[in-house]
Amino acid sequence: MNEYRKPLLVGLGIILLTMMIHARLRSTRNDRVPTDREEVVFWHFWGGADRQVVETVVERFNASQQQFFVRAIAMPGNNLDVKLFLAVTGSDPPDLINQDDPIIADWAYRGILTPLDELASPQEMKQLQPWLLPAAQRLGSYQGRLYALCNGLDIRALYYNASLVEEKLGVDSLPRELPNLARLDEIAHLCTELDDQGQPLRMGYLPDSRRLWAWGVVFGGRFYDTENQQVTVDTPPIIAALDWMTSYRRRYGADTIQAFRQGDQSLPGKIFPLLANRYAMIMDGQWRYRDIAAAQALERAAGKPVTRYGVWPLPKPAGATSSADGWVNGNFFLVPRGANNSQGAWAFMKFWSGFAGHESEAAETCRQGGWIPASQQVIKQPVFQQFLSAEPLFARFVELATSDQVPTPLVPGAAMFQRTVNQAAEKGMSLASPPSSTHLLQQADREIQQHLDRIHSHRATRRQER
Repeated sequence: MNEYRKPLLVGLGIILLTMMIHARLRSTRNDRVPTDREEVVFWHFWGGADRQVVETVVERFNASQQQFFVRAIAMPGNNLDVKLFLAVTGSDPPDLINQDDPIIADWAYRGILTPLDELASPQEMKQLQPWLLPAAQRLGSYQGRLYALCNGLDIRALYYNASLVEEKLGVDSLPRELPNLARLDEIAHLCTELDDQGQPLRMGYLPDSRRLWAWGVVFGGRFYDTENQQVTVDTPPIIAALDWMTSYRRRYGADTIQAFRQGDQSLPGKIFPLLANRYAMIMDGQWRYRDIAAAQALERAAGKPVTRYGVWPLPKPAGATSSADGWVNGNFFLVPRGANNSQGAWAFMKFWSGFAGHESEAAETCRQGGWIPASQQVIKQPVFQQFLSAEPLFARFVELATSDQVPTPLVPGAAMFQRTVNQAAEKGMSLASPPSSTHLLQQADREIQQHLDRIHSHRATRRQER
């Protein structure tokens, strides 16, 4: 009986979860949908203050026309893919989803996404490609088709404590960019402060193992060859990038770095570590400008000297010829297959992103949320330009968003791809005597390639069975 019991329990669990999801969705329905409107069910992951911005966007859209009515449902937490698949299986998918995980290729491969060329007119598709920034095009494309409309880009760069760095260098001002990676290392060493036992009180800079994606492309590497469907994690530029990152582990010791990182996690209120004076420089995203502005406001209110901060693009190694400036991800809209109101979803996507004449509305949305637009046409709107003038740190990230930024490869199995690369980099940074960077990345390359080959083989088998 046991061999039958396990599948039965799994099946019952799926049914129960499906019922719970449907019950939750029914509980969120309200009677405010006008009888002459077409409802658009919108799932999103936003919480906290951002959720209020989302609700404001929805209200503005609903007030802007008389045909559609968006009902936003917050779906925070993990396993959104499971929730979606169950909803699709139950023939009750949402009309629209906003996501920020590398799942586009997986979901498109499984056939549960509607490509944008089935939603938009041919004329709209012709206008959309050049309207989007290159980074936004890359984020939404799989096998030459757009499956996602990006509504906000996330860029990584180096925040630095300008007051501290200027003091350590003995200068009155700093350049807009570092000339090369060696200069970053020099400043990092100069700004590192150790106690009497040689333990760091402050690190000038410390590479994050999760950011090999950024440094790898800055060094000139690409993690995947789309044309040949080959993983290229173990190519010389990416190996060189990991070698450079692990040079900090070799200098300070794996145990020291691990202990210092743990200290970051214990900061009260998850404070941005740069603001706790634990680093002189740190790589992070544009959203941190809010933390910095709030900290400066507190210093100002207390009558203290206001600490100044700046943003540097990621510097390249001396002699590097790579055009890429870093790694990009972002937020994007997806329309599931079987959606009841795909045209209403498309109308709301255009409104939020700014496409097709909605640029001024999108500029206001990005100003409210502190989000980087997916189009230069939105960036140049007066309301957003005023916002950039008032927030110079954020403006640097917007500037970088228009440069050559590379996303995680859009392939089925992208989550495993990303996780395996991160694990290889983490071993290089955290183990006292790890294998060489070449060995770590060759092993990661093999594991990822085998995983992708299995996916491609399964797909070929399914085609033959049809």
